Amino acid sequence: MLNKEIQNYINANLNTDLHSLLLKKSPFPEVSMQEIVQQIKGKQTAQKKFPFLLKEGIIFPPQLNLEQASSEKTAEYKSQILKGKKFIDLTSGFGIDAYYLSKNFQEITLVEQNSELLKIVEHNWNILDRKASFVNLNLEDFLTRNKEHFDVIYLDPARRDQNKNKVFLLEDLSPDILQIKEKLLSTADQVIIKLSPLIDLKYLVSALPEIFRIEIIAVRNDVKEVIIFLSNEKKNEIAVTCANLESGESVFTFKFGEEENSATAYSDPEEFIYIPNNSILKAGVFNLISERYKLKKLHPNTHIYTSEQKNTDFPGRILQMESIESKQIKKKEQFNIITKNYPLKPEDIKKKYGIKDGGKNYLIFTQSKKGKIILKSL
Repeated sequence: MLNKEIQNYINANLNTDLHSLLLKKSPFPEVSMQEIVQQIKGKQTAQKKFPFLLKEGIIFPPQLNLEQASSEKTAEYKSQILKGKKFIDLTSGFGIDAYYLSKNFQEITLVEQNSELLKIVEHNWNILDRKASFVNLNLEDFLTRNKEHFDVIYLDPARRDQNKNKVFLLEDLSPDILQIKEKLLSTADQVIIKLSPLIDLKYLVSALPEIFRIEIIAVRNDVKEVIIFLSNEKKNEIAVTCANLESGESVFTFKFGEEENSATAYSDPEEFIYIPNNSILKAGVFNLISERYKLKKLHPNTHIYTSEQKNTDFPGRILQMESIESKQIKKKEQFNIITKNYPLKPEDIKKKYGIKDGGKNYLIFTQSKKGKIILKSL
């Protein structure tokens, strides 16, 4: 696969339709067209997801491993909060997280049960001039045999049941975190676990009293990961961070439980409207946002805020808007439609009012305490 002619062929076909390419016979007897297409898909994915791997000699795994790998952006963000001597990733996969998270460590160990995938990762790390110990075992077997102690354990458990797409419990994971947490915490000072963005934070805190930190990571307002930090060292408070990468917004931090002691005021819409980014909505700190940024809320179930004076520090979307009547909406006008706590979906609204999608202006269909309202950007 690393033959120069094969690599040239791959690079020349990065924009070729892959379905048509699969119907052709490979021009190289030593590699199949399926293997060539796999490398093309890998490079296409790397362009968007982990561009640091766009180097000569890098080999890419099958598509499923590419999809399961963290992005370079989220991995790099996580790397900024870790340092120590000994780091281990117990579920290294394609090794993106391990590559970044281990940057500030002297000794690195990668554990992966898929031997072919581990060979690819070891090859790539040699190309990238990064040193590590590569262990071909499953997580449970490694923990049983291991006698070392680490500063940090990192793991990204797999979900056993892919059909459970609404609620994710720790016992749905492979491995079951609740069953192995004592072994993990006896093996490292800190245990860091990557979880689904759909997992419930209150459930996590009640199920794992060892949590001392939570990171909610979004990229361009799409929540990608919930990261939990565990330690046997007793902590009085759990620090929570909400980060919306590539947005230019400030990171929002708070202590778990602050929301319960926060209050909010309510108001009809004023000149400026605020919509928190999705990492904050995931955290559920709706009153705390109001209190922290001195904003009023439109309705208890409408997570939209308002103020007369603009607060540019707000971590989310800020729009200058006015209230309008539905009869003021003209057909074929172009708007971006936002609905919050409103019975109609954006598609239904566009159909009902004959609105075209897109453009620079916004219409927000929502509710204040007085009832349904429509807001139009100025």
